[in-house]
Amino acid sequence: MPIYKYRAATKAGDVVENRIDAPNKYALLKKLKNNDLYPISVVSINVKANKNINKQKRNIEANNSVLKQVRAEQIEKSMNKKDNWFRRMKDTMQKHKAIKKRDILVFTENFYLLKKANFNNIHALITVIETIENQTLRIIVEDILLGVEAGENMYTTMEYYSSIFPPIYINMIKVGELSGSLTNALEQAVKYLEDTEAMNKKLREILIPNLVQFVVLMVLAVVGTIISVPMIQNVFKSFGSDAKLPALTLWFSNLINAVAKIWYIPVVIIAAIVVSIIAYIRTPQGKYKYHYFKYTMPIFGKLIYAIDFSRLVQSILLNLKNGLRIQEALETSRNITNNSVMLSLIESAINNILIGQSWIEPFEKSGLSTPMITEMLKIGMQTDLTEMMEKLNSYMQIDIDNIIQKVIKVLPQIVQIFVGLVLIFVVLVVIVPLIQVYMGGWMLDKYT
Repeated sequence: MPIYKYRAATKAGDVVENRIDAPNKYALLKKLKNNDLYPISVVSINVKANKNINKQKRNIEANNSVLKQVRAEQIEKSMNKKDNWFRRMKDTMQKHKAIKKRDILVFTENFYLLKKANFNNIHALITVIETIENQTLRIIVEDILLGVEAGENMYTTMEYYSSIFPPIYINMIKVGELSGSLTNALEQAVKYLEDTEAMNKKLREILIPNLVQFVVLMVLAVVGTIISVPMIQNVFKSFGSDAKLPALTLWFSNLINAVAKIWYIPVVIIAAIVVSIIAYIRTPQGKYKYHYFKYTMPIFGKLIYAIDFSRLVQSILLNLKNGLRIQEALETSRNITNNSVMLSLIESAINNILIGQSWIEPFEKSGLSTPMITEMLKIGMQTDLTEMMEKLNSYMQIDIDNIIQKVIKVLPQIVQIFVGLVLIFVVLVVIVPLIQVYMGGWMLDKYT
């Protein structure tokens, strides 16, 4: 287990030094906080060379006064909060609050502004930590700070939190750190997060109202029909043998009765089907087919592919701007998506480069990319690829907006069609028998 040497502040404001073993820096941070210790610096004794340790010591000494002040303020705030039960409850809830994309955007924006003002990474992270409201994200950024203090790059710690930070975001930070242009990478990361947030907002505005409308109407229709049919059946029985239910109503009534008696059979069948599908999707072949279906399914397929391909374009563009060749740009862009189809296309493109063929060919033959996209890539290979990728990036954003606008127009119509079909079914099963009951009752009163 790795051994760490740490300096930490106590509640009394004293600074202590010691050595401790922990599986990773995050576990170490939790262990220190459980002991009411507030870390100032952490050094991995087993990993780092003396040169990096000396450099770290100089950085720590340069920022020591700032660190002490920040930790002292944290201690004071913590002591004040312990006197208030409601604040403690609020802190507990905040600590376990999920990290939203907006939280990451705000963190990145603040960090970018500090780097633009020529703050070094350590000083910038120390300052930006105090602006983070989400306690979970604050702990993660504190872990990133510990890594930077120990001489590591930011992206190495971020990779441990790949479920929090998007893959393309981590790739941007990685390219920026390795190329010495972190400030520019942060600027692009901010733009990426802003565009993603705007697009997600549009999608939420489309999906949520239509989904709610569909679900509510379906539930009301199904439940109302299930409740009404037995009542209608009893009414028809009261009129004697001459009164017969309509065929569709009778069929639905028999279906309800059958399901009520053997409800466990359909449940088992549905559960078996779901488990089988999940198991198949987890296989390489099933996963690939499922991911291909996501790219080709009606309405949303084109949008999903356009978003993933746009991320690939952004990643390649960032790498090209930092001096990488197209092969290296593709290799470092493997982690921008988890879709097996896109990963397969990227691998095929890299293999084509190695054997002297066009890397554009796999995307063209897949049938997923539009002719406009492939032609722009071909022109870029013959002229200036970086410039053409910038144009393609702008085109992809416009294309995504156009697809979203089409979804906005089509989706409500599809929902209306489904709702209309459900209403027709309700009319045939419930309303028609009710009309017959009314007419039958009226005729019975007239001739008795």
